[in-house]
Amino acid sequence: MSMSDPNETAARAAIAGVAKWWWLLLLSAALWLVIGLIILQFDTQSVATIGYLVGFMLIFTGIEQFMIAGATEGYRWAWILFGILFVLGGVWMVFNPIGGAAALASSLGLIFILIGIFWVIEAFVTKNANPLWWLTLVSGLIMLGIGFWVGSQGLLEKGITLLLFAGIWALMHAIGDVIRAFQLRKLGRLVDSAA
Repeated sequence: MSMSDPNETAARAAIAGVAKWWWLLLLSAALWLVIGLIILQFDTQSVATIGYLVGFMLIFTGIEQFMIAGATEGYRWAWILFGILFVLGGVWMVFNPIGGAAALASSLGLIFILIGIFWVIEAFVTKNANPLWWLTLVSGLIMLGIGFWVGSQGLLEKGITLLLFAGIWALMHAIGDVIRAFQLRKLGRLVDSAA
């Protein structure tokens, strides 16, 4: 492919356009970090607050999935599907925080299993473009194991586990956003230097 190829020029421009916003992922990471730390400070009496925070976390995660779908070519349908599911779940949690937190606690094992499956799929989909894909794979496998373990617990234990793992999930999401931010920044610099 030659340097004057219009498709290559358009692809470079698109990558450069997206890469200049790498710092938004750092901002996202900071927000996830704050949310994770707030959740980890609450006790079981803060059910409504947890319902709201988890609802907003799900909505934000859904929006991120739509952004990823817009920036990728392969498996776009999967990003959109997960985005829709996250946003719908988040909106329901925000409008019904106590019921949502109770439902979330009772179905926590299944939710962790679904998140684990999503992370495993994401790891393999991004394997060629992401040298740290294995971190996502390991996180997904750990989340699968946690999902099966949590599924065997009682409702009170699930509620406490919900608090703990919602906070840990937010912290893991923050770490992932930092990694993606610097990968996007690096990609932008590579495109700029090749131009």
